[in-house]
Amino acid sequence: MSADRQFAIVTGASTGIGLELARCCAQNNFDLLIAADEPQIETAAAGLRGLGAAVEAVEADLSTLEGVDKLYDAAKRIGRPVDALLANAGRGLGRGFLDQDFGQIRHVIDTNITGTVYLIHRIGNDMRRRNAGRILITGSIAGFIPGSFQAVYNGTKAFLDSFSFAIREELRDTKVSVTCLMPGATETEFFRRADMMDTKVGTADKDDAAMVARTGFDAMMRGDGDVVTGFRNKVQTAVASVIPAGVLARQHRHQTEPGTAKR
Repeated sequence: MSADRQFAIVTGASTGIGLELARCCAQNNFDLLIAADEPQIETAAAGLRGLGAAVEAVEADLSTLEGVDKLYDAAKRIGRPVDALLANAGRGLGRGFLDQDFGQIRHVIDTNITGTVYLIHRIGNDMRRRNAGRILITGSIAGFIPGSFQAVYNGTKAFLDSFSFAIREELRDTKVSVTCLMPGATETEFFRRADMMDTKVGTADKDDAAMVARTGFDAMMRGDGDVVTGFRNKVQTAVASVIPAGVLARQHRHQTEPGTAKR
């Protein structure tokens, strides 16, 4: 890895928004340590090296403390300060809460919340000691909406959105910035993996992952507190702040209830 380039960690970087965030980093003078819980992370690393970046890959289950420690230890072995942490790893889960397998529910919570918070705690403390660094957290506009038929996922994103704003305020007097990327429905593997391809939102046109990533990366580099991607999503978040929660949950049902793709 080159000393004249910055160093970034990107999680959930095998596909989708995470891979596009890693690509943004590679194109903007960052070397990379990327992680995901699947072997495809090695394929992603090979492609990113073609952009001129030095790239190390770690296959780790970031829903576990042990998986996060594996990633953190890899960063320590590289021996470079982390200039940017892009905490993007996440899982979704569709269908009614009581119809979901609890093991899958737990995996979503542990990936989206526990692993993310633990990683930020470890890397964030290093950044605070150096008084330098950038943190990008992939939240979601889903965090503004009670997610009927996505109840656990939306709840985890509500946590991340709130958590991001809170720690940004705590770090206000430092040179560590925290940015929350809040996309809407994006064209990735998310909906297939969440078993939502029979829903209206699963089969609808979605935002481009590269556009979402670029918007988030640029906001992180500016040190912005948050960014909602796309005009439609900005309108949705504005409306969500004034519509009663029960109405929002009912509207969400029309997009996410199994079978709505046929209606």
